[in-house]
Amino acid sequence: MKPDRLEVKLSAVGDNIVAENARWSFDGISGSFSAHARRSIPFYDAGHDLICRYSDYFVSPSSLVYDIGTATGLLAHKIADRNKSKPGVRVIGIDLIPSMIEYCQQQYADREDLQFVCADAATLDYKKASLFTCYYVVQFIHPHVRQTLIDRIFQQLHWGGALLMFEKVRGPDARFQDYAAQIYTDFKSDHGYSDTEILGKASSLKGVLEPFSTNGNIEMLQRAGFKDIMSVMKWVCFEGFLAIK
Repeated sequence: MKPDRLEVKLSAVGDNIVAENARWSFDGISGSFSAHARRSIPFYDAGHDLICRYSDYFVSPSSLVYDIGTATGLLAHKIADRNKSKPGVRVIGIDLIPSMIEYCQQQYADREDLQFVCADAATLDYKKASLFTCYYVVQFIHPHVRQTLIDRIFQQLHWGGALLMFEKVRGPDARFQDYAAQIYTDFKSDHGYSDTEILGKASSLKGVLEPFSTNGNIEMLQRAGFKDIMSVMKWVCFEGFLAIK
C-alpha cells in the first residue's frame, strides 16, 4: 500500500492570520501586519522611534535612505517625516512581497520623498546611500545569502553612513536560549495569544526564521567590513545593532 499523503496543516497564529507548517509568509497579511508585529515584538514602536532619532546623525540634505523589508512602509514613512525639513531626502522601501509594495504605493501615493520597490534585497543594485535600515528582516533571509546582503549594504554606504539592523537573536548557549524562549513565550501569552496560536506560529516559522546569536550578527557585520558596531537596544532575544562605515 502507498503511504497516505501528508495533509497540509493550517494553523491560526493570531490576528486573523493562518499559516502552514514550516511555510510562514508575509503575503496577503498587509492589513494585519502592524497589529501582529506590535503584539509579537517587544517595544516594536520604540524601536522605530530609536531608529528615527539615530537618523538625525546620518541623514543630511539630499541623502538616500533604504528601508529593507519595508512591509507596510511604516518605518520608511516615519524616517521620511523625521527628515522632511532636509531638502532632497529620499527614502526607498524594499520588499519581496508584491502585496506589501502595492499596499505601500496606495497608502503613500501623495509622498514624493517616499518610493517603494518590489525586489530581492540580496540582489538589488543599490545606489550610494547614507543609511540602511533592516527592522527584523535579515533573520528571514536564508543564511547562505545573508552575508551577501550585508556585504552589498556595506559597499553601497557612503563613508560615515550607517546600517541599523534589528534582529531576533539566539542565546549564546542552550541554557540561555531556553531562558529566552520561555520568557518570550510568556510575553506572547501576556499579549493575548493562545497556546494554540503560539504553537501554530512556531510551527509555521520552522526553517523560515533562522536567527543568529549576538556574536553571530556582529561577526557577519565585521566580515562585510564594518568595524564600528554597537548594540543600541536589547530585550532578551530581540536586539538592535548600529554599524557605521
